[in-house]
Amino acid sequence: MKTLISILALTTAIATPVAVAAKPVTITAQMKNYRGSGAYLAIYVADKSGAYKGTLWMAGGKSKYYKHLLGWQRATRGDRGQVRGITGASVGAGRTLKITLDLSDALFDAGYTMHVDAAVEDYRESPSDVVIPLNSANAGKPARGKHFISSFSFE
Repeated sequence: MKTLISILALTTAIATPVAVAAKPVTITAQMKNYRGSGAYLAIYVADKSGAYKGTLWMAGGKSKYYKHLLGWQRATRGDRGQVRGITGASVGAGRTLKITLDLSDALFDAGYTMHVDAAVEDYRESPSDVVIPLNSANAGKPARGKHFISSFSFE
């Protein structure tokens, strides 16, 4: 029940009808030009203390590879139910992932952070390849990734 409440508070894109003030937010991840397969990405939110609050998007369709998204795996204990209905294809080298979600207004300027874990076959995993505070100052500003993500932004 606690997980369901967290998910409903995070995004109305997944939610059943709930009276939550939300706004559309476009998330863009530009991948580096590495050699190899498409990347699996887990985009999720944590609170001020770093505690997992919910998954926003999962890029990559084969759930057997989710275990390589180490930060997300640890936070959710591998609960694949966290991504039901919010998945898309993996993202190839040099490609861009662009999605729009409705996020609760309560997440902004309140100490929450957005994390992006990345994993590519035959490469090491990259937990928290990007970590960006969900605040007005960061909206529209690209953040650099550590390994597979060239830039990441939300607006």
